[in-house]
Parts: sequence; C-alpha cells; structure tokens
Amino acid sequence: MQDIFSLKNKNILVTGASSGIGKQAAINVSKMGANVIITGRNKERLADTLAEMQGNHKMFCIDLTKEEEMFDLVENVVNLDGFVHCAGISKPLPIKFIKQSYLNDIQTINYEVAVLLSSLLLKKKKINKAASLVFISSIAAQHPYKGGAVYAASKAALEAFARTLALELAHRKIRVKCLAPAMVQTKMYETTKAAVSAAAMEKDAMRYPLGIGQSDDVANASIFLLSAAARWITGQTIRLDGGLMLGA
Repeated sequence: MQDIFSLKNKNILVTGASSGIGKQAAINVSKMGANVIITGRNKERLADTLAEMQGNHKMFCIDLTKEEEMFDLVENVVNLDGFVHCAGISKPLPIKFIKQSYLNDIQTINYEVAVLLSSLLLKKKKINKAASLVFISSIAAQHPYKGGAVYAASKAALEAFARTLALELAHRKIRVKCLAPAMVQTKMYETTKAAVSAAAMEKDAMRYPLGIGQSDDVANASIFLLSAAARWITGQTIRLDGGLMLGA
C-alpha cells in the first residue's frame, strides 16, 4: 500500500517554491522520490528550498508573469507527470480603494499565470498521459472576508478554470484538482495579520477546532493528489480548514 502514494521517478513541477506552501510542497514531494523542478522569483530563497530537498533537482529562478520567462521554462523542462501550482499573492484591500493596478497584480499572478502556464505546457506537449495537476486555491473563493474581494475572486476563477481543464483532459486520464486551504501559517498569513491586526487574527484562530494549518498539511494533501491513490479524483476542490466550517 505504501507504493500507491509513491512519486518515485515522477517529474513534478512546483511553482512558487521560494516560500510558504510552495516551498514545503517541493521539499515533501522530493522526499517521496520525485524528480522536482522548482520555480520562484527570489533566487536566494529558491536556493534555500533546493538545499532542503532530498535528491538532485532543478530550479528555475523566473517571473511567471513575464511571457518570455514562462516560455523559456516550458521549453527547458522535461515532460511532466504532474505539477503543484502554488504561485500567488494576497494583499487585503477594502473595495473602495481598489484601482486597476492592484486588480492587475492580483489577477495576473493568482489566475492568469495558471491559465497561461497550463495552456503552454499542453501546447508544447509537456504533460504526460495520466498526469496529475494540482492548483492551490483558497477557502476565500467560497467564504470571503473583508478586504479580500479581488483575492477571493481570483481563486474562484482558478477553481472554475480547473474544472474546465479537468473536463478537457479526462480523455488522457489527466486529473485536475484544487486544494482550498483556510488559514495557514505562512508569509502570506503574516502579511494579512499586518494588514488587519494581530488581535483580529488571534480571535479568528480560535474558530479552528484543529488549529491553524501548517504548510505541511497542504503539501501532504498535494502528495496524495499527485499519487496513484487519487486516480479517481478530478474536477474537485478539496477544502482544508481544520474544521472551521463545521458549524456553518
């Protein structure tokens, strides 16, 4: 039974691997025997991730919002058996302060990059039959919060895209899923705390029966979805919330 969760010799791409969930996903996936390709915009932090991974892997320090850099990545990666798309940002802002530049920043990284990267990988025939594609969404897509309008909308769009992608790729047995975590202790969590308040965040944390999530929790769920153990799951968004919505 242990073999069904193995990723041995699988080629897995992890985006946003320089910090947070992406970093932990890269580390944990490497421990499951995969050949991992990691991307991120911060070369130093990306190198730190690589140093913590088990085995020999590849890193590409690129900005996925730049078309030519995304193209170079796709041209140079091996054919993939899966990816975990973690690249994303959250910058809470009340709706009355939203401007076009802010809208562009959030939507480009959280949604458009996922769409364009998937499209290019498919166009260049870089995704193997029976591969597994995992997109990191957020509970905010269905359960919004004040200041998170654009972030929540970008994640809702991502989930809708993933369902359509699952439908289009099912004939090749390629599975497409989203993971929607609630609050996880990452750099993004610290950014939100600074924008809201430590007291408000601590009060919110008390609503979690199993406590606030850790990056490991999301990374390990990604491993399950990448593995053969999840061969019958596609087009779904799986919520990871530590019991937050039990009373909803």
